[in-house]
This record gives sequence, structure tokens and C-alpha cells, in this order.
Amino acid sequence: MPFVLHLLALAVFAQGTSEFMLSGLVQDIAADLDVSLPAAGLLTSAFAVGMVIGAPLMAVLSMRWSQRRSLLTFLCAFVGVHVVGAVTTSYEVLLATRVVAALANAGFLAVALVTAVGMVTPSATGRATSVLLAGTTLACVAGVPAGAVLGQAWGWRSAFWAVALVSVPALAGILRWVPARAPGAAAPGARRELRVLRRPRLLVVLLLGALVNGGTFCALTYLAPLVTDVAGLAVGWVPAVLALFGIGSFAGVTVAGRLGDAHPVRLLAVGGVLLLAGWVGFALVAANPAASSALVLVQGGLGFAVGATLIAQALRAATGAPTLAGAFATGAFNVGAALGPWLGGLAIAAGPGPLASLWVSAAMVAPALAIGAAAHALQRAAAPAPAA
Repeated sequence: MPFVLHLLALAVFAQGTSEFMLSGLVQDIAADLDVSLPAAGLLTSAFAVGMVIGAPLMAVLSMRWSQRRSLLTFLCAFVGVHVVGAVTTSYEVLLATRVVAALANAGFLAVALVTAVGMVTPSATGRATSVLLAGTTLACVAGVPAGAVLGQAWGWRSAFWAVALVSVPALAGILRWVPARAPGAAAPGARRELRVLRRPRLLVVLLLGALVNGGTFCALTYLAPLVTDVAGLAVGWVPAVLALFGIGSFAGVTVAGRLGDAHPVRLLAVGGVLLLAGWVGFALVAANPAASSALVLVQGGLGFAVGATLIAQALRAATGAPTLAGAFATGAFNVGAALGPWLGGLAIAAGPGPLASLWVSAAMVAPALAIGAAAHALQRAAAPAPAA
């Protein structure tokens, strides 16, 4: 694999860390900026909103730029707003930087995927893609806990500085090794792809992805107060619990990669039922440190296994839209990432405290199961009967 792909993966790692790390910093940010816990939780929703808007918008915009210009522009913007976020004392400014960072993240990832595939032979496409996307998984395993450790040692702003610094080597790699060729204008192609994305099956899969991811992000955003305020663990345990979630997510993505292609319906059905049962069970035993820690691991695995399988199904349902299929899948999943923390914040503000976020997670997965079952039944009923 070209060395620059590993540098691009490092940037993806920084971006994934930025997206997820507030789950370990939300309490400190709320205290430092003198805002409520739900308001601090909205910073995660703001990033997700930026991803929702940015995924399709930046995918179309990048069609008209060279790969080098696109990557440099998006990554420089990403670094810049993290510097602003690290020094600001204004909640409103920090909220704005989260939206801009997400726009840059969405654009960078869209172009980086195209760049990675273009740098290798067709037979190595899957490996190149996996090298790049490994950055996101590693962000859950290592980046988020590391951000929590930095936050506890030197304050939440140090985590923002770290994300900016980790991104710098990728800037040098882009300047040195990424070719300055343009992918070519493709506005007519984009219009054709948008028509493909109206297919009912695709819309159902995107809805399911938004609901499942919303449940996952709702619980993840408020995991730190769940660990400390409900389970009664010391704040020093927060990075370890976040690492458990990351390990679970890595295992879930691995399982989805191995089983999702051959048995997608079975994985979604069984995984979805277990995911719903897990959120309910988590809410019931959240005060038990051992049981809640175990369920953090399990729910991370189930959430990402079901979520990754839905992404694959969305891409399959969007044949004929190779550029925008991934962008809209990313956008739909980030609708959930925005909606989940927002609904969780409303529930917490109503009085029950952080435990309410787990019930909201369960409430988002339940309709996904019902909709998925109904859609599958309709699909089977509409299928032609086998010849006698």
C-alpha cells in the first residue's frame, strides 16, 4: 500500500476521534462554558448535522476540484476550526466550529476514498479502502479514550489541540504524494444519481440506519455521566469504559464484514432484536458497574454490526449511484447521530437524568425493527412465486 494512504488514514483517525470524543468530555465542557449537560450534548448533534449536510454537498463539490486541492482544503479547514474550538470561551462559537469541522470531515472522507482507490490496482481496492476506514474504528478503540485521558489531565481543550496536531502529517503527505489531477466535472452524472436515490428500498434502509445509529449515538454521547452518576464509578474509569465501547465496535464491524454479505437479513433480524434487548437491559442494570460495563462492550458491538450491515445494504440498493450512494448513506446515519443526542438531551432535561438516554436508545431501535420486519414481509409478498 502507498505510504500516503496510511497518512490519509491518520487524518480519518483524527476526524473520527473528533466526532466521538465529546462522549468523554461533555461534562467538562458543560462546566467550563457554564451550559447544561444537554446543551453540551448538542455539540455532538451539531457535528452530525454538519455531516448530514456535508456528505452530499461536499461529494458534488469535490467532483469539480482536483484531489489534492479538495483534500488540502477540507483538512486545513478541519485543523483550523479545531484550533478555534480549543481557544474559544463561547459556547456558540464552539457549536459553529463543530458544524464546520463536520462539513470538512464529510468532504475529506468522500475524496480520500476516491483517492485511495485510484492509487492501487483494481485487485487491491478493498484493501485500500479498509486501510483508510481503519482510522474510524481505531478512533473508537484508542482516540476517544485518549481524548478522555487528555481531558482529565489538561482539560477538554487539550483534546482539540491533539486532534489538530495529529492531522498535520497528513497535510504534508497530501502535498508530497497526492496527484493534482481533477476527477472531472460530473454534474449531469450527479443528477442521474439523485434519481437512483429515490428507490423505496433504499429509502427504507436509510431510515433504518438513521434510527439504529440514533440509538447508538444517544447512549454514547451520555456514556460518561452514565458511568459516573448512575453506575457510581470514579471519573478515572471513563476512558476505560469508552475503550470497551471501541473494542466492541471494532468486533461488530469485523463480524458485519464477514457475515453481512452472505446473511444480511439474518444478521439484521437477530442483531436488531439483541440490540433492542441490550438497551432495555442496560437501562435496568445501569447502576451495577460490572453489568453496565459488560453491556457497553456488547452494545458497541451490536450497534456497529447492525449499522455497518445497513450501510452495505444501502450501497447495494443504490446501484447506479456510485458517488452519491455513500454520501447519502453517511448523511442518513448522521441524521441519527444528530437526532439521538438531541432526543436524549430532551429526556435528560425532563428530570430522569442520564439514565433516560438508554430508554431513548431503545425507543429508537424498536420502530426500526418494526419497519424492517414490515418491509421484509412486503418484499417477500411481492416476489414472484417459484415456477411449479
